[in-house]
Amino acid sequence: MHFYCAYTWFPKTRPEEVWERVIHQHERGSNAQELIRGWYDFAGGGAGFLIVETDDVRELTAMLRPYIDLMAWDIRALSENKYDETVQQIRDALAQMGRLTHSDVTVPVGVES
Repeated sequence: MHFYCAYTWFPKTRPEEVWERVIHQHERGSNAQELIRGWYDFAGGGAGFLIVETDDVRELTAMLRPYIDLMAWDIRALSENKYDETVQQIRDALAQMGRLTHSDVTVPVGVES
């Protein structure tokens, strides 16, 4: 399972505190880098997100816990959508509700009729 783990530094958190913690946790082997599928910072700093892959939320918690005094976390489980399959599932659901008409299929998105 993939998790979106957004972080925002607390207002008084200084960059060097985060950097020192990252290095300390890395040297201890506690960052679980094998679980991290992506690590992104937002422009301007102080916030960003990780994409973490694990089937054990305890593993995820253990990985993030050392940072909770420096930043707030917003963790969300991700569900992958395969585009064509998802569009077909939406069409089927709308058809079952009687809300999909032929004109709904042929009207381009963003064009008023």
